[in-house]
Amino acid sequence: MNNYKLLTPGPLTTTETVKQEMLKDRCTWDDDYKNVTQSIRKQLLELAQVKESDYTAVLMQGSGSFVVESVLTTAVGEGDKILIITNGAYGERIGEMAKVLKLQHSVYSVPYNEQPSPLEVKALLENDSTITHVAIVHCETTTGILNPIAEIGSAVKELNKTFIVDAMSSFGGVPMDVSALGIDYLISSANKCIQGVPGFGFVIARIEELEKCKGRARSVALDLYNQWEVMKLDGKWRFTSPTHVVAAFAKALEELAEEGGIHARYERYANNNQILRSRLNAFGFNAYISKELQSPIITTFLFPYEGFSFEHFYSAMKKAGFVIY
Repeated sequence: MNNYKLLTPGPLTTTETVKQEMLKDRCTWDDDYKNVTQSIRKQLLELAQVKESDYTAVLMQGSGSFVVESVLTTAVGEGDKILIITNGAYGERIGEMAKVLKLQHSVYSVPYNEQPSPLEVKALLENDSTITHVAIVHCETTTGILNPIAEIGSAVKELNKTFIVDAMSSFGGVPMDVSALGIDYLISSANKCIQGVPGFGFVIARIEELEKCKGRARSVALDLYNQWEVMKLDGKWRFTSPTHVVAAFAKALEELAEEGGIHARYERYANNNQILRSRLNAFGFNAYISKELQSPIITTFLFPYEGFSFEHFYSAMKKAGFVIY
């Protein structure tokens, strides 16, 4: 068995104690297991700094992209239109989903190393009254750029639109008050900043918005509303859940609290990012994203010179015990 350190956006290296939780088998119908699910849901709301009376946490099987699609297929109705803001591959993937789901949509795209303009977003919304929803990626995994969701959210809420934020690579590692940011649906995954393993994602949803979604979904398995309707009763998942992954995530949440919470993890990530940028820069590797726009989670570097072999560099790193991409 390898013991590589994963210097990747996720999956990432997990603690031995998180791994050990996956050595036990659990029954999906058992009350103890359902209580674990309910505890996770409660803790996620606490991390999001929201009230249980206003928001709910819904867990959904699959990768982060499954959960993004569950929100799109459930929240965006037939007469709705969604504005998709993109500056990376994961924003573009939301656009691909919208096409396949045949959602009415428009796209506002900027280069990968630039932030979208809140003023431009506001202008787009003012010029197209048919837009009902806005979707954006917070930390674009493609590059590590951190998008200005506070400013964009302000424009979205001023014009009374539904705000969907893919916080896959930021939630749990970047402090955020979901309600204050005007977010109606925040989407993230078990295997990112909370440092669990892959297998499910979750949505922090404004209850008032989710209650409107009954019967909207174009999918059975990805029906977020029905998942919530069943889960909110006693923690039961509609279909077979990844029990080992759920248990590992519960442990990862415990370890996040032991570290000092999101603020402490953010400081650790930010310090690591500063060291990484500084030392790689000394070896001729320049970061693709400017310091001002850089998240502390993911850092992308340009090839240091023409003819640089990433394959050779990758192999040398792996031989030394580190995996990158």
